[in-house]
Amino acid sequence: MTTDNNMNGPDRTELLRWMIRLGAVTADALAERDGRSEASARGRLQAAVRAGLAARVRPLHGAPSLFTATRAGMTLVGLTGEEPSRVCAASARHQIACARAAVALERRFPDHVVCGERELQREERQLGGRLASTRMSWRSRWGDSHRPDLVLWPASASAAPVAVEVELTPKAPARLAEICRAWARCPHVAGVLYLASGSALAPVARAIRAAGAEDRIALLGLEALAGAAPGESRHRRRIASAEGVTATTGGPPHVQFQRQPSGVDRSIDT
Repeated sequence: MTTDNNMNGPDRTELLRWMIRLGAVTADALAERDGRSEASARGRLQAAVRAGLAARVRPLHGAPSLFTATRAGMTLVGLTGEEPSRVCAASARHQIACARAAVALERRFPDHVVCGERELQREERQLGGRLASTRMSWRSRWGDSHRPDLVLWPASASAAPVAVEVELTPKAPARLAEICRAWARCPHVAGVLYLASGSALAPVARAIRAAGAEDRIALLGLEALAGAAPGESRHRRRIASAEGVTATTGGPPHVQFQRQPSGVDRSIDT
């Protein structure tokens, strides 16, 4: 039997693999994922830090610490030749939000696997092709490729993944619209789920509308998945967002992607 402060064996390996999949995690995200207290989750993470398998960084005052796997931790789970994830003040708030969103998705879809952008990049590099990224327009000023913040992988290898974007602050309107257009024509994903903060809801909604991507991109308030669990009430609270795109701010929402490359509808009941 393992304890929080004496973590070993499968418990340690599973924690490290989860940390590597997401890039960076927080104690509150781990607590929510495992149904433990935050103090207990923090103890597990600090045990990994003491063992040299994880690093703790707190670049923002008043914000949670972020934990990443070290090179030793990555080697322990069989991942060699890769650089550990980096955390800086500029990206910390977004990484915190992504960790929390990933846990909400994991809890809502226990038969799926959630990974972060770095994990997707690693897998696409090994494959030599796209799995859940999209090609930007050849005229794009922002590069020829775009990867989502998170990917929701289904249990079936024959089913397409769902790309998840976490939008805390709105991007420039032209860039956001171009990303939405790229997702609208992307053949590699079943659809795209935008999780937006209150200030980003309207700009994202306008971009989706401008791209004509309403049937490929679902827009939800960032907190919409929080606390949702399979079998909970299907009550929804909706708000009308900009340009006729509807965003769900309460939970649990229902997301349906209507147009698929395969011609088959896929629904996500959240």
